[in-house]
Amino acid sequence: MKRGRSKWEIISDILKVTQEEGKVKKTRIMQRAYLDWRNFQRYFDFLLTEGFIAKCNPDPEYYEITEKGRNLSKRLKDVAAVLDLNGSFGTKK
Repeated sequence: MKRGRSKWEIISDILKVTQEEGKVKKTRIMQRAYLDWRNFQRYFDFLLTEGFIAKCNPDPEYYEITEKGRNLSKRLKDVAAVLDLNGSFGTKK
């Protein structure tokens, strides 16, 4: 049985997409992070409010990852590596 992604995995995915794309629209981030609009908006608003993602141009709305966001992304990758979140962690053997 496949488990859903944790909050931190979703945040990590959003940051990863934003970092890879550079300046990007919300819709593109949402699509590449495989989220529906309601869930995406909740996580995206948190990242924007806390300064992990910043607005680039007001019209149309483009966003980019900040230095603070890059630091969080790196730390989440480190934690995932330790816990093996992308592998067998949490599965019964």
